[in-house]
Amino acid sequence: MRIVLSAEEMAECDREAMKLFGISAQILMENAGAGIARWIADRFAPIRGKTVSIFSGKGNNGGDGFVVARHLANAGARVQVFVWSRPQRGDAARNLDILKRISRAAPDEVSITSVSASHLSSLHSDLIIDSVFGTGFSGTVKPAYRKVFQWINAQSAPRVAVDIPSGVNGTTGKADRDSIRATVTLTLGTVKRGLLCNEGRDLSGEVHVIDIGIPRSVLLGRKSQTFLMEMSDVQAVMPARASTTHKYTAGKVFVLAGSTGYTGAAALTARAALRAGAGAVVLGTPSSVYPILARAVTEAIVVPMPSTPAGSLSAEAESAVLERMEWADVCVVGPGLSRNSETSALIRTVLTRARGRIVADADALTILAKDGSKVVKRSSADFVLTPHTGEASRLLGIPAGEIEEQRVDIARDAARSFRATIVLKGAPTATASPDGTVFLNSTGNPGMATVGAGDVLAGMLGGLWAQGMERPAAAWAGVYLHGLAGDLAASRLGQKSLLAGDLIDALPDAFRRVEGGI
Repeated sequence: MRIVLSAEEMAECDREAMKLFGISAQILMENAGAGIARWIADRFAPIRGKTVSIFSGKGNNGGDGFVVARHLANAGARVQVFVWSRPQRGDAARNLDILKRISRAAPDEVSITSVSASHLSSLHSDLIIDSVFGTGFSGTVKPAYRKVFQWINAQSAPRVAVDIPSGVNGTTGKADRDSIRATVTLTLGTVKRGLLCNEGRDLSGEVHVIDIGIPRSVLLGRKSQTFLMEMSDVQAVMPARASTTHKYTAGKVFVLAGSTGYTGAAALTARAALRAGAGAVVLGTPSSVYPILARAVTEAIVVPMPSTPAGSLSAEAESAVLERMEWADVCVVGPGLSRNSETSALIRTVLTRARGRIVADADALTILAKDGSKVVKRSSADFVLTPHTGEASRLLGIPAGEIEEQRVDIARDAARSFRATIVLKGAPTATASPDGTVFLNSTGNPGMATVGAGDVLAGMLGGLWAQGMERPAAAWAGVYLHGLAGDLAASRLGQKSLLAGDLIDALPDAFRRVEGGI
């Protein structure tokens, strides 16, 4: 797993490295620039003879660009550096002064020019490097930069962003409309949140981390930790089956789902739990839709339960539901249940009285939203809550836009408040634990924004958790596998044609890839 920091946390790490270990800002800047130059020289080899245009701002990000310029010139590139103004002070100013001396001694190797439209109109570049703003940027791009950024984005040459594309907020990923669209982002020290969230996710291109010499103990020393999950992390927590395993020891899942008009959600959830490895899945559903689901889900045990006239679960189902919940290792509650008032009252009652492990999804979350966190807190059960942004907005009483902008912190706060694992679905999905740890997902694609994809995820989480995985690991590993299945399905079918059922069909390949480390 990779450490992920906000812009503010990264700045704090820089300060701690200087204070605790005596690593100067000058050393950090030199390490950053030299590391970026080495990466570029290797990726775009041969670099000798190529024309590299570097656009540098007046802060430390611009200083990193000056160091990159020096090292690429030493590697044989023809370097053109464009500046808006002289750095005000410190290491960036010193590195610009060094570069100016080199330019005077070897003008054919390094040129330094103030940015102007006349220069850009005749400029040829084999490679463009953006070191203008860095992670400290917020707000909008000023007019002095806007036309230049538009010109950079219009070029066919590869664009390399230093730390984060200029115009992108390093913490939230929110971006100005004319932010740099990078081909590659070489981020410093560790991954920044802004590279994974909101517009920053699409503007960053490939993301690679450049080690600048900050001790790992400093990067890990946050009270609230955030990580990016990768295949090796999932591989390490996947449950193994003993040779003596049988269907009732491989994980028992009870799915409480479905109503008239919403049978697909119930079927997808039950099938996904089975595909995730659960040995036995019981689907409890209203008697009104039992005939449909009994035919649609042949591998699960489909149990009819008392139904309301509207075709949803009746209050009379309470004892049967609680009995099945006692039997199960994990219960998945919510997909397609409807928001019928009688059904809602039933769900509040059984969730309050439950004692086991519960994945609450879809309509169960809407029902819970009416009571805030009271039902979850009163219950002795362990919960995984799986809201998308709209459901989280209702559940937490926070505007959807604010959740998208601050999804990491809001997921963290919600997990602490509910004393539950929160799977905040989106790009990226953030899985938060009550201890404040947040796990960000690295798989998935926009084609998964389709009806039923969340039902598949809920079933998968129930299936994995029932096999004995720890609650947080079952959640973030399930999210990773769900996204991987989506990526595999999209590679075969395309994103636009992706259906929720395609995710289930791709799960066997996703599991094989993770277990084989492919």
